[in-house]
Amino acid sequence: MRLGVLDVGSNTVHLLVVDAYRDGYPWPVHSTKTRLRLAERVGPDGAIDAAGVDALVDTVAAARGAAERLGVAELRGVATSAVRDAANSREVVDRVRAATGVRLDILSGEEEARLTFLAARRWFGWSAGRLLALDIGGGSFELAVGLGEEPEVAVSLPLGAGRMAQRLRGDHARDGGDPTAEGVAESVPTEAAVARLRQQLVAAIAPVVPRLQEVGWHSVSASSRTFRTLARLAGAAPKRAGPWVRRTLTRAGLRQVISFIRHIPPARLARLDGVKRGQADQLLAGALVAEVAMSQLGVEVVEICPWALREGVLLRAASATRQLCHESGDITGHLG
Repeated sequence: MRLGVLDVGSNTVHLLVVDAYRDGYPWPVHSTKTRLRLAERVGPDGAIDAAGVDALVDTVAAARGAAERLGVAELRGVATSAVRDAANSREVVDRVRAATGVRLDILSGEEEARLTFLAARRWFGWSAGRLLALDIGGGSFELAVGLGEEPEVAVSLPLGAGRMAQRLRGDHARDGGDPTAEGVAESVPTEAAVARLRQQLVAAIAPVVPRLQEVGWHSVSASSRTFRTLARLAGAAPKRAGPWVRRTLTRAGLRQVISFIRHIPPARLARLDGVKRGQADQLLAGALVAEVAMSQLGVEVVEICPWALREGVLLRAASATRQLCHESGDITGHLG
């Protein structure tokens, strides 16, 4: 059965299509991303602006068209931090539904953490024991721990790489830096700005650590582009080596990466192998989130997981569908 998930995140809108079979590996057949950065289209009133909503409608319409051409039997649409936190979240999803026919389910932060945990559990299997799953998105940071496929503790914090990068940019301007996009691209934050962000991260993460430690874990997974890029910069295998190559990131290696990228402006950072152009201005902030989290949790090494929220949504959908061995030529489910 061909399934699709449309993930509306803080930075991108990502369509992933897989062929799913009962008790089989969900083979990816199509993946495309559109960079919208919805989190940066939020106005002073806390609402996503009209231009942002229009861009989202156009992107979702294009994704639906691609899903239809690919013969997707069921398309699940989900929206995370940017839409979830917007003052006009309900109006946004209603507009998308009316214009495109695609229903976007707004995931709570806890549900986002649970679905990401499910993906990590399926990827690493039962041999991982009690698993702690970490995921740094554009708007939020998810942590979940447990022994089964449902975590015993699932937490979402508003500490995504994009959100924290905005804090750094604000401090950059207050410290006398050029606040324009060009100025930010060609400069690095001050030591004081980095120190302030570290303090804020510690204050936000420390309170949830006892809940996670009470459950405990045998292994730690880390998903998201931020963790994958940091691992690559620390020496992990490149993407072209395939998803089954083991990749890890140590806290010592992460600290070395931070000391390196800390002094490289985003415009130059984007030229490094493994760093996406649209990610460069958020990478330092995401690295600080990762480093503070690992430090507070006492984690020395994480295993990089190629699966995350989108795969969790698909796995949940596949589990709920009892006709996985039959192909359908009709768009059903969340497209109606």
